Amino acid sequence: MSSPRVLVVDDEADLRELLEITLVRMGLDVDSAETLKQARAFFAQNDYALVLTDMRLPDGLGLELVREVTASGKPTPIAVVTAYGSADNAVVALKAGAFDYVSKPVVLEELRVMVQSALRLPAGSADIPGRGAERRLIGESAMVQALRAQISRLARSMAPIAITGESGSGKELAAREIHAQSSRAAKPFIAVNCGAIPEALMEAEFFGYRKGAFTGAADDRDGFFQAANGGTLLLDEVADLPLAMQVKLLRAIQERRVRKIGATAEEPVDVRIISATHQDLSQCVETGKFRQDLFYRLNVIELSVPPLRERADDLGVLTDAILKRLAGPGERAELGAGVLDLLRGYSFPGNVRELENVLERALAFANDGVIEVGDLALKGTRAGEAPVLIAAQPQAAPLAAAVTPPGPASGGRGGPPAHSPPPLPRHGRRANYAGAAGR
Repeated sequence: MSSPRVLVVDDEADLRELLEITLVRMGLDVDSAETLKQARAFFAQNDYALVLTDMRLPDGLGLELVREVTASGKPTPIAVVTAYGSADNAVVALKAGAFDYVSKPVVLEELRVMVQSALRLPAGSADIPGRGAERRLIGESAMVQALRAQISRLARSMAPIAITGESGSGKELAAREIHAQSSRAAKPFIAVNCGAIPEALMEAEFFGYRKGAFTGAADDRDGFFQAANGGTLLLDEVADLPLAMQVKLLRAIQERRVRKIGATAEEPVDVRIISATHQDLSQCVETGKFRQDLFYRLNVIELSVPPLRERADDLGVLTDAILKRLAGPGERAELGAGVLDLLRGYSFPGNVRELENVLERALAFANDGVIEVGDLALKGTRAGEAPVLIAAQPQAAPLAAAVTPPGPASGGRGGPPAHSPPPLPRHGRRANYAGAAGR
């Protein structure tokens, strides 16, 4: 079996030779080009596992090659080499379709990690086996099919993704799908609710701390970045980050290095960043709530998740999947006559999360596992209004109080006084602002 082949495009002989030697030592076959013209000829004649190009070439920009490779139809990832501090160039390349980038001077370990990540990319967009239905995007509407297609394309890139959508619409599920279809699927997926972390704890939670860094720090502890190393870090509700933390997060993303509290040296981290929010980040930038430079780093590619009311055709299959999950072993859980039609007439401002809550409540009141109209107690509506759902029992809590059942947490603790060092948790206590892949 032949070794994977890589195309290196750079007009600097010293750097080109360094890249060639490094790749050959990784067991790869290497073709080298000095110009865009040579690179185009090589690419037309061969299939490559990866193309690595400098941004500036004698006869044009590497960005041209990025666009051409991306539009070629071949499943070939292309990465760019940028000058140190040229973050804007890296963002432009990622927006154009680049898989990833490395900065000059090239750190060989970072180069090897990037190449290995590219070589692990799946050849196609087939479903990933072994995942339960509850972990997948459910629906057959045109909107969901388009969303799946976008996810399959984005999974092949390492570019930061900003997922937008209303609360409960499935932003975290979309992020998990991107991770599951990517070359990082075997590595951790860490989801962090930025709005749930006390401000005094944020730096310790994201970057970790060293033993003795503050009172109570009895042991070294990794942060979210270290926990997600090699995998994906989801910054959920990223608009809730305070400005002081935004500065530190921006540096960590740009430099791909973090420093634990109490440490003197930084450590490299290989993390793909996905952010999610139900707020308009561009408006947050205008009002001064969110830093513009961080916005541009996170919003390289935007993915929009549609609300449930815009894909009502999926209600039937969604309801079936939710009821199947809610039912215990050997138990019955189904809709009676007319119930689905009533659900389709409701706008679901809480989206899929609210649908799950409605069905769980109704199932608790249902006889023999069959949800009837009376279990939902739907009221009629006036023109232009969504029906109001009323719980079957008069004293039941309103739908606005619905919450998503918490999953396994991944590190957390209670909040300290504003000017005290972050206290350590007692054994077994975990705050619910981070979730690992098993959630």
